[in-house]
Amino acid sequence: MTAIRTAPPGAAPVALPLILAVALSGCGAQIEEGARADTVTVNRCGEEVDYTRPHNAVVYEGGSADKMFALGLTDHVHGYVMPPANPPVTESPWADEYARVEFLSDDLLNKEVVVDAGADFVVAGWNSGFSDERGITPEILDDLGVQSFMHTESCYDYPGFPERVEPFEGLYADLERLGDIFGVRDRADATVAEYRERVAAVRADAPEGDPVPVFLYDSGTDQPFTAAAQVPPNDIIRFAGGENIVGDLDERWTQVSWEAVVEGAPEVIIILDYGDQPAEDKIEFLKTSPHTSELPAVRSDSFFVLDYNEGISGPRVVDGLESFGAYLREHAPDTEGAA
Repeated sequence: MTAIRTAPPGAAPVALPLILAVALSGCGAQIEEGARADTVTVNRCGEEVDYTRPHNAVVYEGGSADKMFALGLTDHVHGYVMPPANPPVTESPWADEYARVEFLSDDLLNKEVVVDAGADFVVAGWNSGFSDERGITPEILDDLGVQSFMHTESCYDYPGFPERVEPFEGLYADLERLGDIFGVRDRADATVAEYRERVAAVRADAPEGDPVPVFLYDSGTDQPFTAAAQVPPNDIIRFAGGENIVGDLDERWTQVSWEAVVEGAPEVIIILDYGDQPAEDKIEFLKTSPHTSELPAVRSDSFFVLDYNEGISGPRVVDGLESFGAYLREHAPDTEGAA
């Protein structure tokens, strides 16, 4: 049974936590009494970096913006860069916060937009924002006097200063580190504690028995692009009671072969929903492609649609986990009956 959610992320099963989160984000965080006025040293992809408190941040994509908004730091955000593949910010739990800051560009992150904005702080991921090829790296920004913060989950690919954490742990680390940089560590600790509690509840309620084989389909026809071990959907799948059929690949987002997908025999397929190709079109491709039309998940119409911002490093991965956990509990194939 296909689960295509038309409501904003965090529908009925998670309404109360989201209402709480939105209510909190609507109030600016109170800078802690006695918080440092000079510098604080924080880990950035394995490198110890001295930060002064920023006032004019530029954030790239929803995950970066949401982390700042979740900590009540909207007043420190000048604006955001949001490529068209991202879902509309009006669908975000933090839509009101987006409305308070400037939309800077719908292009990829680049040095010009950062300089033109007068930014003193940039939040992005490595290879999903910062890029050697596009000439915007932490080192380049350091030379310009602009501080930078990289998503810890993306450090797996970062050359020179590797840091390796499980994806959800990367989210928690980012919130704690941003809390230190902005002097709102108490707020960060409370936010992380709430997210950990919600994650633990899903894990405790996961279906019993063998994990359900799951495949995430991002895109691609000649070869599928998917989520391996080092990105949030892998944690979403395993915490909810599934097993990522390519979870043994020690990579982030990657291409695999259709033969590997067939061999994995997924009983549920997650469709990552973004860009100009609707989820329904991706599902139709999987139903008609000779590579995939006989997969167990396709035959049973077991598709789950995951919003883009529920699959990248940011607070909404917790919403995605809760929704996928509910899906597995309600719609996972009856393996005992099939046997």
